[in-house]
Amino acid sequence: MKRDISHRTDVDTLVREFYARAFADPLLGPLFRDVARMDLDAHMPIMCDFWETVLFRAGLYRRNALRAHQDLHALSPLTTEHFDRWLSLWSATVDDFFAGEKAELAKTQAIRIASSIRRRLLGGAGSEFVTITSAPSVTRAP
Repeated sequence: MKRDISHRTDVDTLVREFYARAFADPLLGPLFRDVARMDLDAHMPIMCDFWETVLFRAGLYRRNALRAHQDLHALSPLTTEHFDRWLSLWSATVDDFFAGEKAELAKTQAIRIASSIRRRLLGGAGSEFVTITSAPSVTRAP
């Protein structure tokens, strides 16, 4: 029986396996290898911070995910097919290794994040954007 994603080691396993699949993928691989020229050793801690923040509200990721995708899109236009393949690989990787509440959250948040970035890059209604934050906002009284 598969267990749920419960700590950083699980996030690391998921992210590393996903990127191994993405680098080998005929559609996504060239983007990661040839266009982004991604250094996986340097990129893994960043992506683990991102997903640990998404899943556990760890507050570790402090970069602009949209900007990274805008830069990539400027070099080689991303398409709906790229986003669909990314989601398919991500969901399959989650399902191959994990099951449970956090595993489902990883898939749901991936859909939201990919949909938001896709809409920002390829167009779509602004009201459909989803913002992922690392911690709830605190509203202070004036």
